[in-house]
Amino acid sequence: MNWLSAAASAAIGLCSGCVTGLMGASGVLIVVPALTMALGLPVHAAIGTSLAVDVIASLIVTYIYYRRGNVDVRSGVWLAFGAVLGAQFGSMLAAYMPEFELGGGFGFFLIISGVGLWREDVRRRLRLFSGASASSSVSDEGRINVRMRQAAASLAIGFLIGVVSGVFGAGGGVMFLLVLIFLLKYPVHRAIGTSTLIMALTALSGTLGYAMNGDVNFLAAVIVGAGTVAGGRIGAVYANRAPEERLAKIIGALFVFLGVMMIAEQII
Repeated sequence: MNWLSAAASAAIGLCSGCVTGLMGASGVLIVVPALTMALGLPVHAAIGTSLAVDVIASLIVTYIYYRRGNVDVRSGVWLAFGAVLGAQFGSMLAAYMPEFELGGGFGFFLIISGVGLWREDVRRRLRLFSGASASSSVSDEGRINVRMRQAAASLAIGFLIGVVSGVFGAGGGVMFLLVLIFLLKYPVHRAIGTSTLIMALTALSGTLGYAMNGDVNFLAAVIVGAGTVAGGRIGAVYANRAPEERLAKIIGALFVFLGVMMIAEQII
């Protein structure tokens, strides 16, 4: 790899890290096309390398969010475990679905979700939820039962998201972010932090699978990963300081953009 390719790889990582830090989503939509075009990597190697980069970026971003109390570790681990199992099942289902329906359907889903984050009633709900405090007047036995139910629910939700992620390919981070915000009603900052933790664990699982097949370019992963460290810090620091409403609107705009790009890719 010459210096120009190394510089391009670092720039790719910087952009990818900003996306991960800002919205807790995988930078695969940036990294995979860039690695194939800029470095000439085969698609499988680009995907494997992108997963390795995701591990680096998401761990850095998770740490920044964790320091600010914006990571739900217990739920995140159970969601990730369920997702790893579900993704295997989803990848088998994907073989029986037309490619246009996969990409186009997920694109429309992103657009609808992005518009939802711009709606005033959604932003109002986020404000109310972020200001609410949970009650702690239950017994120790009650807390254990609640935790067991929460773990089971997280495992089931993670499995379902894993199936969807396996069917649609890339997008696990986005799917978790959407579920954490809209279904589990997490505040935006906590949803992003928890999403990056989940992504770190699931991306590590995927990286190991690709590495065993020799489809990870570790030199490229290290250089791109160095860029993601800087980009991830920039995106995460800004996101943690931004008000909930502004962050929701930024993420909504990015969802709409990604949705349009996915639909356009299928049409073209």
